[in-house]
Amino acid sequence: MRKKVLLVSFSFCSLIGFAQVPEDALRMSWNTPGGTARNQAIGGVMGSLGGDITSNFINPAGIGIYRTSEVVISPGFNFLNNDGTFRGTKTSQNNSNAFFGTSGFVLGIPSNPRSRNKSSSAFSIAINRAADFNQKINYRGQNDFSSFSEAYASEIANSGLSLDDALNSNSISFPARMGLYTYLVDTLTTPGFGTEVVASPLRYAFEQDTAFLLNQDNYIESKGGITELAFSFAGSSKEKIFWGVSLGVPIMNYERASTLTESDATDNNTNYFKETYLRERFTSRGVGLNLKMGLIVRPVESIRLGAAIHTPTIYGMRETYDAELFADLENYNAPTTVNVGTLNEGFTPEYRYDLTSPWKFLVSGAYIFREVEDTRQQKGFISADLEYVTHSSSRFRDAELDGSGSNNYFNAVNNVIRDIYKGTLNMKIGGELKFNTIMARAGFAYYGNPYRDEALNGKRMFISGGLGYRNKGYFIDLAYVHRITNDVNFPYRLNDKANTFADLRGGGGNVVATVGFKF
Repeated sequence: MRKKVLLVSFSFCSLIGFAQVPEDALRMSWNTPGGTARNQAIGGVMGSLGGDITSNFINPAGIGIYRTSEVVISPGFNFLNNDGTFRGTKTSQNNSNAFFGTSGFVLGIPSNPRSRNKSSSAFSIAINRAADFNQKINYRGQNDFSSFSEAYASEIANSGLSLDDALNSNSISFPARMGLYTYLVDTLTTPGFGTEVVASPLRYAFEQDTAFLLNQDNYIESKGGITELAFSFAGSSKEKIFWGVSLGVPIMNYERASTLTESDATDNNTNYFKETYLRERFTSRGVGLNLKMGLIVRPVESIRLGAAIHTPTIYGMRETYDAELFADLENYNAPTTVNVGTLNEGFTPEYRYDLTSPWKFLVSGAYIFREVEDTRQQKGFISADLEYVTHSSSRFRDAELDGSGSNNYFNAVNNVIRDIYKGTLNMKIGGELKFNTIMARAGFAYYGNPYRDEALNGKRMFISGGLGYRNKGYFIDLAYVHRITNDVNFPYRLNDKANTFADLRGGGGNVVATVGFKF
């Protein structure tokens, strides 16, 4: 039993001193369907269709299909639920929120009737909800394998510092230093093993060479999202080739509050541990820049083919971190509480860094029923998109000029990103049928698993449908998107033990409406 629980003390290359973790990179790139109600109803297939303001954010060549101008606004509402299963125990959380979806204007510049080339152009400014971080997650279970305080013990043991020096060292993470302050982490001397840095929830098990059992609970509430502003210019040639380019300015706002709790699940009142909790609060804000380029060709009537490239977004980020740790160690030490301010001269630490998101490549095809220039005479379409996203290419960099000491940390995070994530294929299909002024729509989207480890299930599926009404220069669209998602959440990470994680299953969906006026 001793060997099973003591492995953590021997080797651990921890990611210390900063707040960024690999999950931050995935959160910024694993985005799901957005856009107008029309686009969401058809599963997000806008790679070759065009004629919708959502094209700004998928394939800007679709803006080149416009011959008239329009103004669009898209409010919506989410109602979501998450089920978490952790070590055999299932819990649920529900949350809902309103949002402001894809809105903006397109200025269409039709071709000169005398022009042989029949070239036209269009300009658009639009805003889009690129990501929504609003969610609540809760899971709990009993653990006889590991404790989150083991990560702190390992970090300190591998630092080569004495406990007193580690407590005051900026090279040690705040949670680990708070663990020292509360004696959640301390030394232990035993025959045959000498003096080691150990986690107090496991101290009694080490001394007695016996088992331990912990109740663990993790509650996470996050808020915010990514709002992207796009400036697009597009054009067409002979009504056969459409091209477009879009400059994107995403604005990111993210807040996360979490409470990770451990308590003794045995009836032993003298095993040096009763309860501990870590309350953390992150805030992260930043602005980025990206470029999207696309092409749509119409080789024959009724067929449209599209392709687009999204460059990585380069974000400049600013993040704050605050935390409080409480430990009740029964007969080992009096109950103690400490926060980051106590160890940081009363200040909340702030970090500045750059983040580069993945590349995205898209190909698409569409078949238009009765393809004619007058869209009012078209009878509908069916379309499909295929995307490839290079999740493993996300990179963090230090934004400080004198940040040579933190480069090793960011390099370590980037290496982990390469190791645990992979490129994924996302597939979408959707269609529309037109009945004079009424349209009926349906779609399906599948987002592939970004994790290399097959044990980690991260796929997402979206089933959608909606209706539209177009008449005399205005239109109204409604859509409902039902989500079926799978993901994982790690309450903490250990380097030389199998990391325990929660399986997350999401349900619910969102309703979105779009109102537009043509002129």
